[in-house]
Amino acid sequence: IILHLDVLLIRLVMLCVCDLNSSGQMTDLLYTEKDLVTSLKDYIKAEENKLEQIKQWADKLDSLTLTATQDPEGFLGHPVNAFKLMKRLNTEWGNLESLVLRDTTDGFISNLTIQRQYFPTDEDQTGAAKALLRLQDTYRLDANTISTGNLPGKMKHKSHMTVEDCYELGKIAYTDVDYYHTELWMAQALKQLDEGEESTLDKVTVLDYLSYAIYQQGDLERALEYTKRLLELDPEHQRANGNLKYFQFQLEKQKKAEEDETGTQKDVSGHQIPERKKYEMLCRGEGIKLTPRRQSRLFCRYYNNNRNPRLLLAPIKQQDEWDRPYIVRYLDIISDKEIERIKHLAKPRLRRATVHDPQTGKLTTAQYRVSKSAWLTGYDDPMIETINQRIEDLTGLEMDTAEELQVANYGVGGQYEPHFDFGRKDEPDAFKELGTGNRIATWLFYMSDVAAGGATVFPDVGAAVWPQKGTAVFWYNLFASGEGDYSTRHAACPVLVGNKWVSNKWIHERGQEWRRPCGLNETE
Repeated sequence: IILHLDVLLIRLVMLCVCDLNSSGQMTDLLYTEKDLVTSLKDYIKAEENKLEQIKQWADKLDSLTLTATQDPEGFLGHPVNAFKLMKRLNTEWGNLESLVLRDTTDGFISNLTIQRQYFPTDEDQTGAAKALLRLQDTYRLDANTISTGNLPGKMKHKSHMTVEDCYELGKIAYTDVDYYHTELWMAQALKQLDEGEESTLDKVTVLDYLSYAIYQQGDLERALEYTKRLLELDPEHQRANGNLKYFQFQLEKQKKAEEDETGTQKDVSGHQIPERKKYEMLCRGEGIKLTPRRQSRLFCRYYNNNRNPRLLLAPIKQQDEWDRPYIVRYLDIISDKEIERIKHLAKPRLRRATVHDPQTGKLTTAQYRVSKSAWLTGYDDPMIETINQRIEDLTGLEMDTAEELQVANYGVGGQYEPHFDFGRKDEPDAFKELGTGNRIATWLFYMSDVAAGGATVFPDVGAAVWPQKGTAVFWYNLFASGEGDYSTRHAACPVLVGNKWVSNKWIHERGQEWRRPCGLNETE
């Protein structure tokens, strides 16, 4: 049993050194947790009489992991399941350790204690929690919807959050001085306690956080109301008694100030909607600006790119997605077999996404991208060269100077904030190391359907393109003059339910001199 557990824990070590935003690594963690539970059950058989509590724990997790591993990607596509996996491995397994240590046993505990440093960390658990909060904001989900698991989209593995789960989210928000989310999740924890859910937490603890979070947002009346409720449960609560007097004093002061105030309303008409708000609206399917007249000018067709020999007998289905910037989608452009091969090649190489630093021109870890990426070339598999040739046939652009095929996996809350693919005038060295000029165009394969969320949006023009497995979208980042098209600023919306696989090809200027001749007009 001990030798078997060593092997399992070494596997866990190898997995947890990677970032956990990819559904690929999260799937491996699920299998690892299932294996740990299996080993734990074997140990329990030898110590059954004195380890009854641990056996009950293992039975509960055995049922969960059995369901999860039957469809790991679907299970982890639900953000609550991913958060609870982080929480179990980071927090609850530690509680189990304390329980077993009371019996001073060997084998399992000694290995678990030594290897626990490789389990998901507090940072990983916090990251999973913040992913839930990010989804909550972007898609305007109330805490009860997330807690009950009733998220949009088709879900096989609905999961409920306990009072402890809600409290943990609220506490993480509190630590971040995010009192807005602290209130939402402490209120949800209180709601579930009021409804009779059994919990090791008491209402006094939750009310303490809740009242303070509401006070910090300036709502003294409600803060006072919850403080009074806390004192009904625990009249001797020292901090609550102090807060009661302070809130009453501040409330009187506030009311007096309001009576004397003769403030005027500010005119906020004509203000532009902030980019962040436009981005979130588009992610929810709101604010799309394509008028019926413009829609009538978008068409679909069979496309052979001016009678390209490879496309004459088998033209590709092409449809217009947007007019300005011009975005086209190619349907049935990559097969399921090719998708699975690309994913198989990419999974062992997935790393935290990087971007070009505009100041240095070098690759740096992206702070605004929550995904994992890998790079593939024709040397890795002849299929990649076939796919590159297909892109060249359809776009008419040279692929020898293009960047390698980048494969990205967006897991729980995975997103990419608004950005440009091309280098701007204030970033002259953006792609200097490549020596192939600026990024003239972007080709993006969608390698999975997404149950909810995950759109590619263009906030400046109000465009939204939704993932559709087996399709690809294409647009030019530069005008024919070489000037950047700033309307191509785009973002990847957070994945709400499911997981998202894409691969993209960034095509550069060098080699396109005869394929896309320069124009004199800066914006054409």
